Amino acid sequence: MRSAFGMTFEVPGGYLNTPSIGVPPTEAVTAMNEAVAKWGRGGDAPGDFDGYIERTRELYAHFAGVPAERVTAGNSLSGLVALVAASLPDDARVLVADGDFTSVVFPFAAHADRGVTVTEAELSALPELAAGYDLVAVSVVQSADGRIVDLDALREATAGIPTRVLLDTTQAAGWLPLQLEWADYVAGACYKWLLSPRGAAWMAVRPDIRLRPIYANWFSGTPDEDTNYGLPLRLADGARGLDQSPVWLQQVGAEAAMRELAKADLEQVRRHCVGLADELRAQLGMPPGGSAIVGVPGAEAGDRLTAAGVVSSPRAGKARVGFHLYNTADDLDRVIFALRA
Repeated sequence: MRSAFGMTFEVPGGYLNTPSIGVPPTEAVTAMNEAVAKWGRGGDAPGDFDGYIERTRELYAHFAGVPAERVTAGNSLSGLVALVAASLPDDARVLVADGDFTSVVFPFAAHADRGVTVTEAELSALPELAAGYDLVAVSVVQSADGRIVDLDALREATAGIPTRVLLDTTQAAGWLPLQLEWADYVAGACYKWLLSPRGAAWMAVRPDIRLRPIYANWFSGTPDEDTNYGLPLRLADGARGLDQSPVWLQQVGAEAAMRELAKADLEQVRRHCVGLADELRAQLGMPPGGSAIVGVPGAEAGDRLTAAGVVSSPRAGKARVGFHLYNTADDLDRVIFALRA
């Protein structure tokens, strides 16, 4: 059992795989177990979960630095990006980072038959190229190696021009303080750095943007009105009308995990995570990256880490490790020992 930032975790030593799956605080595990037990007793009704869904919407807004009233609730990052892709006009031009996570890229590439083109460019070049495109879609923190897009430069480059910006916070929200109200779309999933069970994602949409509600369903219907059966189409106003049908039990765990994480000082969390990651980089002769994620080079790196009991992921020819608030100097020492063996 480990204690960190006022939370407790049953995370094992050497677990550095948060960029794939985060480990929940024990409070979230308890909440999930109680919810499953109640479900098993036949004690649930659909409305029982509404409060959890609204609180997770507000909590995502807190971590992304966006107004809660802009946030629509979904089930996956790719599903929310697909909502944007489906609303693009024919022949739209989309700019993405070379090698970005496919959940950010594939939804746009799937519209090639409508003339939608997707162009890859070096991450650092996105701001200078942005004006030539209808949309820039990019992960704030790159999944493969932890590089961080220059948000200030991208914001400045797209201010006052028609180019829209979609930011993916999945590898950032939960360790990196964010203030992203300026972006047109801010989307992210919950099951990594936000320490929640998989099955929820959110996206903030600027109020002047109208997206096609391709997931229109009973839950996105007009509040205080029966929207379970029949026409006409009647959806809630604003982002709430874009909601996907929720995964109920997931919302219980997410609310508990994100509520606990929200109590922490994210700047302190950032310093903790980046401090460990940059120390690893220094030990490996790499420059500081300012990120919680490190792509460890070397064909045998992954095998050496596994043999030493370090949980990592193979990504883009490297062994990817990520340091979150529950990781310690002991985890760092285990990585360094394994790689020097």
